[in-house]
Amino acid sequence: VERGSWELQFPTSAFWRTTLFSSIHFLLFRRYLHLVVAQGLRPLAYAAAEVLQNYGQLDVKEHRGKTPLLVAAAANQPEIVKDLIMLGADVNAVDQKGQTVLHLGATYGLPRVIEVTECASVACNTDISFCAVMAGLTPLHCAVIAHNAAFQAENMELLSQHHLQDFLLCIQLLLHLGADYKSQDLKSNKTILHLAVQAGNLPLIQILLQLPERELQHFVNMKAHGNTALHMAAGLHGHRFQEEIVRLLLQHWADPSTRNLENEQPVHLLAPGPGTEQVARVAPPAQDAQP
Repeated sequence: VERGSWELQFPTSAFWRTTLFSSIHFLLFRRYLHLVVAQGLRPLAYAAAEVLQNYGQLDVKEHRGKTPLLVAAAANQPEIVKDLIMLGADVNAVDQKGQTVLHLGATYGLPRVIEVTECASVACNTDISFCAVMAGLTPLHCAVIAHNAAFQAENMELLSQHHLQDFLLCIQLLLHLGADYKSQDLKSNKTILHLAVQAGNLPLIQILLQLPERELQHFVNMKAHGNTALHMAAGLHGHRFQEEIVRLLLQHWADPSTRNLENEQPVHLLAPGPGTEQVARVAPPAQDAQP
């Protein structure tokens, strides 16, 4: 076979070297975007993202399943988050733990990250479940859990007050984006009110009870494995805010006659003894509601 005809049928080794080099270069370039995003190098990140966008690789994932958008969110780089969204990054992409950009913003208290998602042409799914360890948490659940943790650490950390404000702003932003405050997690059926009451988070409970009145009565009396928020408040034995939380729930249509799976009304869950006499007077036994 003549050399010329052989080269037409089989590419030269130079062709394969070029192809191999291009493939390796492209793989490295994909990793490069994740690196510059994590470091907050916005001009470099934008340039790299434009190249990958042309190849349809803007949502390429690293070893933990994070797209460049998720890396930017976790690194608290809201401007880069916005750039990537404007270039067409998938705002509902999830990592190996099932976290979206909203879950990350909510979990770490990053209100600006949540705020910039409004520029997306495709709406973020505010109620997508975070399926790590089968918890089934929405971004709103994550924000409330994080706020609870900051609230409970208030007297131990100097920055806790700042963290509380950030987490509260995340909660407000998610509600503004349309998150369903009545959503229940997949593991225990808890709403954000159940979570706040269980943590004795009085300031957050006060805010949640200001949500639209047309559904507030239903929201307050929703059950998590049979227990209403009032049942959980009755179980806050010795908590400094127990009486105030019980009183507040009753003022917002909590039903003291509701029974849980053990056929107990909230008052039956109060700890015996003189320490709970005042709470018992606030929430006396009630007749069962008529069917």
